Amino acid sequence: MLDNSTKGTIVIEDLEIGMSRSLTKIVTDRDIEMFAEVSTDHNPVHIDDDYARDTIFEGRIAHGMLTAGLISAVIGEQLPGHGTVYLGQTLKFMAPVRPGDLVHAEVAVTDIDHRKRRVTLDTHCKVDDTVVLKGEAVVLAPSRKFD
Repeated sequence: MLDNSTKGTIVIEDLEIGMSRSLTKIVTDRDIEMFAEVSTDHNPVHIDDDYARDTIFEGRIAHGMLTAGLISAVIGEQLPGHGTVYLGQTLKFMAPVRPGDLVHAEVAVTDIDHRKRRVTLDTHCKVDDTVVLKGEAVVLAPSRKFD
């Protein structure tokens, strides 16, 4: 399930403080397997049920960066959207995401520097009411002046 219906671009000239966008996705076993392949991170806490049962998580968890990738998807597809360039991202992992979890990723504009075309965004992901990831992103936003 992926709710990412507002794809496109919001140029810096149209951005406002407080503007937000989000997506919701169920993290699947296939997502975790594909992320392990692409990233080459085959840590058994992500891919081996027997191993993961004996960890502090008591079961398999998704890669933290897979969850962070949902934030990237909101930024690159919705806010600001196509043409956005990442300049930086802080991440704090608060709780694990497990296979089958419905993750809600949200991004909100907190600051706009029109002169430098830089936008600061509050970023977080939740599973139900639990914040599993939080951070801040700084991006170079697309502009009408550079179309």
